[in-house]
Amino acid sequence: MKEIKRILSFTRRAVDDYQMIEDGDRIGVGVSAGKDSLTLLYALAELRRFYPKKFELVAITVDMGFEGMDFSPIEALCRELDIPYVVSETQIARIIFDVRKEKNPCSLCAKMRRGALHDECKRQGCNKLALGHHFDDVVDTFMLNLFYEGRLGSFSPVTYLSRKDLTMIRPLIYAQEKDVRYFVNRHPLPVIESPCPADKNTERESMKQLLCELERNNKGLRHRIFGALQKSGIDGYKETKLTVFPDD
Repeated sequence: MKEIKRILSFTRRAVDDYQMIEDGDRIGVGVSAGKDSLTLLYALAELRRFYPKKFELVAITVDMGFEGMDFSPIEALCRELDIPYVVSETQIARIIFDVRKEKNPCSLCAKMRRGALHDECKRQGCNKLALGHHFDDVVDTFMLNLFYEGRLGSFSPVTYLSRKDLTMIRPLIYAQEKDVRYFVNRHPLPVIESPCPADKNTERESMKQLLCELERNNKGLRHRIFGALQKSGIDGYKETKLTVFPDD
């Protein structure tokens, strides 16, 4: 399929450019059940078939504790892809919304989810954790840090967590959100909409809308921001051959 070949091309380039995968790796894939994480899971499952360095995958979902969540479609997909699937049950939603009644829940929620995901990765014997952040997320995070914290930076392609002895990798950093959306629209992935009451009502969503508006009058703006990040060497980014995206 054309759509998976495009996603795979971006994935392999990122994996190769940043040496994300080594022989014998056991990689936990954070699966939120959204389009990004499911696309990453599928791409890594396909990459596993032919990549010269052999690695194992484990799909991991952190169950936030929202009522009515059904992860059985994700479990079925993992069986199809021959990937073990683990659901880590938590009470994060209850703690944040019922106990603490957080007015700005996103920061604490993200911290708690990361902690639960890291712990489950270690329980599953994984030495690496793959996350579904893509090209647009890189740029959005860079601009959020600039606007709200007054600093230059984004998340890194590869991050080693010494306290957990766990390496985080982000193989979709070259894939744009439109590539992910195109793939999901043409492939029957069991995307589950987030039940979080704060979803779509965040600073990140506001930044995404601002950049979309700026992009309409400044075509290629996101690419130039991403390119500046690469040229600067901030947070482990480096210049690569992927300076122009196909079909853009």
